Amino acid sequence: MKQLKFTLFMLVILGGAFSIATKPAELSTGTGYEVGDEVADFKLKNIDDKMVSLSDNKTAKGFIVIFTCNHCPYSKAYEDRIIALDAMYKSKGYPVIAINPNDSIQEPDDSFDKMKERAKEKGFTFPYLVDADQSIYPAFGASRTPHVYVVNKKDAKFYVEYIGAIDNNTKEADKADKHYVQDAVNALLEGKKPAVPFTKAIGCSIKKKQN
Repeated sequence: MKQLKFTLFMLVILGGAFSIATKPAELSTGTGYEVGDEVADFKLKNIDDKMVSLSDNKTAKGFIVIFTCNHCPYSKAYEDRIIALDAMYKSKGYPVIAINPNDSIQEPDDSFDKMKERAKEKGFTFPYLVDADQSIYPAFGASRTPHVYVVNKKDAKFYVEYIGAIDNNTKEADKADKHYVQDAVNALLEGKKPAVPFTKAIGCSIKKKQN
């Protein structure tokens, strides 16, 4: 009887270890989507006052979804790189979709009108959407600006293939020697999985509405 209990105990332990191994901790954000998860479509207002969703773009192979904003110095440092990513990959089927998740009461520079101004000033070539009710960024699990989710389309559905930072230098683009988003999208274009599917996003915390 003791031997049977010990055997059952070991099976439980091993089973737990196996389940942990099948979803490595490094692929998890803790909340929201994880690498491999299906992304639910959404509909948010763009700076042109039109509603935008993933399913609108029938020819896209996927998207580079970036949670970003106006006021954050990290986001500002990455604006030109985000524009460059859109220029690099839109024609290849992976356009950028930028989403501002911040409460504009706490951060007036992140208001919808200010978003329009910033997009015009910088010459954004991609949708810049507002998560007005702050329902989309928690679904993704975004916690910083910028925070990137590269999604891939398969059988009319979208799946997360990469989560994290754009590259490994938050200040100067030419000093970055690891280009995580580029590497992830290039791998997908070659029919492969990203070699690095998860990195830590570094930036300003997302400003939640106060109750």
